[in-house]
Amino acid sequence: MKFVAFERAKQGTGASRRLRITGRTPGIVYGGAAEPQLIELDHNALWHALKKEAFHSSVLDMELNGAENKVLLRDVQMHPYKQQILHIDFQRVDATTKLHMKVPLHFVGEENSPAIKTDGCIANHVVTEIDVLCLPSDLPEFITVDLSGLHKGMSLRLADISLPKGVSAVTHGKNNPVVVSAVVVAAAETPAPDAAAAAAKGKGKK
Repeated sequence: MKFVAFERAKQGTGASRRLRITGRTPGIVYGGAAEPQLIELDHNALWHALKKEAFHSSVLDMELNGAENKVLLRDVQMHPYKQQILHIDFQRVDATTKLHMKVPLHFVGEENSPAIKTDGCIANHVVTEIDVLCLPSDLPEFITVDLSGLHKGMSLRLADISLPKGVSAVTHGKNNPVVVSAVVVAAAETPAPDAAAAAAKGKGKK
């Protein structure tokens, strides 16, 4: 994804407040060999960009002073009750340095899963994103999890997920956590045959 940023000359609480009044959002770019740089972005464009999954999980192309910079979104500060972005942080990307990022999981094939189709189960998504380590060029926007082979009583663990080339999973605590499991849905209770017959008989007497 590509977005445009502009140099920000002034810093401080007052300057940032005045900037927000004009429809701009203050931010900063740091990392790499260069010094941290103050930036500002159009608030409305940024607001819409933040609604896109890729803006949070992929390497972004930031245009600044006519030059393109590879960056990652690292932090967003939101107003506690207004629909307003107060500040945003980006980190420069070095093509030769591995990234530690969270990548969303996209679940597909549920409609073909025997557990869902015939066994009255639902797919319980225990994990919706995973931590990965990879070079910027290998960073996936998302990782697909195929549920078409999911059976009743079965779980898919992290080791069962096919990761793209050059991408490795980073775990915390459990080495092979459950990602998704097939959970049986409790059937609605039906009245016993005798009770149903008695109820029908009672209605007939009225």
